Amino acid sequence: MIRCTWPGLTDPIYTAYHDDEWGRPVRGDDLVFERVALEAFQSGLSWLTILRKRENFRAAFDGFSIPKVAAYTEQDVERLLGDAGIVRNRAKIEAVVNNARVALDLPDGLSELVWRHADPDSPVPRTMADVPAVTPGSKALAKELKRHGFRFVGPTTAYALMQAIGLVNDHIEGCVARARESALSGR
Repeated sequence: MIRCTWPGLTDPIYTAYHDDEWGRPVRGDDLVFERVALEAFQSGLSWLTILRKRENFRAAFDGFSIPKVAAYTEQDVERLLGDAGIVRNRAKIEAVVNNARVALDLPDGLSELVWRHADPDSPVPRTMADVPAVTPGSKALAKELKRHGFRFVGPTTAYALMQAIGLVNDHIEGCVARARESALSGR
């Protein structure tokens, strides 16, 4: 079975994420908000670290409900800083709260804003070396998110988000997950 090499074969959590989630379309404001938040927490860390803590993040951040997180107070930030089940970084926690408040005020919603940057015709990478870290589309998405007031959303983080939620399909040529996604989408 051919699959992208980034998840490796050493951790079943990583492999399951690659095979069943990464690159599949995710829509809905709270679902996209969760991914924006987790990508921000991942900055500077291993994605596997975030995956292992994902259920803790969901519990700590009220399922990433935008209205609930937007209503967080300084007491909530302190509570989160004391939660050993998540990444305890004040700047990242405060960014997630800020981003929820910003997302709450988007006229068309977060999902719509992000999906405007989809690139379904991006080239099919033959190897992982063909997968970029940043693209013009991720630069545009990061710029748009920052324009609205989002934090921890640079072009590299924006591209990781685009990959994770299916705005681009960066599964390499022949990858079992790419073939499955192509069959589902009819492409």
